[in-house]
Amino acid sequence: MEITEVRVFTVNEEKLRAYVTVTLDHCFVVRDLKVIHGTGGLFVAMPAKRRKDGTFKDVAHPLNAETRERFERAILAEYERELRRLDGPRATGTDPHAD
Repeated sequence: MEITEVRVFTVNEEKLRAYVTVTLDHCFVVRDLKVIHGTGGLFVAMPAKRRKDGTFKDVAHPLNAETRERFERAILAEYERELRRLDGPRATGTDPHAD
């Protein structure tokens, strides 16, 4: 299985930093992953559905630590790229008009 596309949609909320859509092998899409800023830094939350009792249950999730790490690496790398893209030249320190 190959992660063939990661699309990041940043948001400006207290802990939620972005929604993410991941495409696998150019033919399977998983939507509504989240980049969360927790007490230990950024992490990826899998898509979940609220149950009648108020708890949440993952809709989709990796079955092992290796796959979870692959998802997190790809998603957080794309999240960082998106932040740099949104910040433009200021993020790279090359903006001649930066203060």
